[in-house]
Amino acid sequence: MSDSGAGIATSAAAWGLAPAVLLVAVVALLLAFGVAAVDRLVVSGAGSRAMWEPLRSGVRLMAEERRTTLAPDSLLWRLGCASVPVLALLSLAVVPLGGRTLLSTSADLVWFNAMESILWAAVWLVGWGPNAVHALTGGYRFLIQGLSYELPLMFSLITVGIGAQSLRATDVVAAQESLWFVLTMPVAFAVFLATAAAFAFWGPFASPAGVDVAGGVRSELSGVERLLVELGRAAFLGAAAAMATAAFLGGDAGPWLPGPVWQLVKTVGVVVLFVLIGRRLPVVRPERFVEVAWMVLIPLTLLQALVVAVLSLSGFYA
Repeated sequence: MSDSGAGIATSAAAWGLAPAVLLVAVVALLLAFGVAAVDRLVVSGAGSRAMWEPLRSGVRLMAEERRTTLAPDSLLWRLGCASVPVLALLSLAVVPLGGRTLLSTSADLVWFNAMESILWAAVWLVGWGPNAVHALTGGYRFLIQGLSYELPLMFSLITVGIGAQSLRATDVVAAQESLWFVLTMPVAFAVFLATAAAFAFWGPFASPAGVDVAGGVRSELSGVERLLVELGRAAFLGAAAAMATAAFLGGDAGPWLPGPVWQLVKTVGVVVLFVLIGRRLPVVRPERFVEVAWMVLIPLTLLQALVVAVLSLSGFYA
């Protein structure tokens, strides 16, 4: 893998750490609001009034009295709730915004995947902390899903790295100047979207918060804790949409319009795709998801990586 992006300035280096962190935090909030707003529009179909419902719900949750359970582990419970939006913010830190990232490592794609892996612990704590059966069941379901989607997600990101000959996000965007990776990596793109929805337990992968377990990991959440978890889930989905744009859709590349506009249009398009598909598919039972992930997704992503490796060795991406 090349390290050609080492000289590219990060937003922290260009503007200072505090403004860069503030920018990424604002973008995360806007992405979370965008996901929630599009979801409400799709679900209710009530127009602009429904679009602002997530904001009103957030205000209500901030003022809501916090419920508790018998003998909860309050420290771990609150730590898990707070970790979900923090990890979403950290995952967004390596996504190029305006050609720069808040963090620039030699393995940005690995960093993004690592934040999702740490999310396992955060959601598990959200399920463990209340000392309640439904929340704990939801936490176990999330761990089961995580063991299934982790490898397909990792292989889809590795495929991108093979094509770009780098794991740095800005290098990945630059490598798509003449050809978007989605055209030669359609399987990796589809698997990335599916697994991203799974780590946000969204749409067909929402069994950790399923109605059959009274809301699962969300069943005992209220007030600020519920707001943090819901905000983190939406921000994770928005960050995944932004990373999909950077990794497969050429980032800010496009004719006529300024780069940031193209990046926004593509990211919003992926968010709409998440919501439209997620709301139209039934929830997948955890054991069935395990079967599909191990028997179908992993072989497909490995085959996709092999094809891209052959193309890369032949000089196709040069």
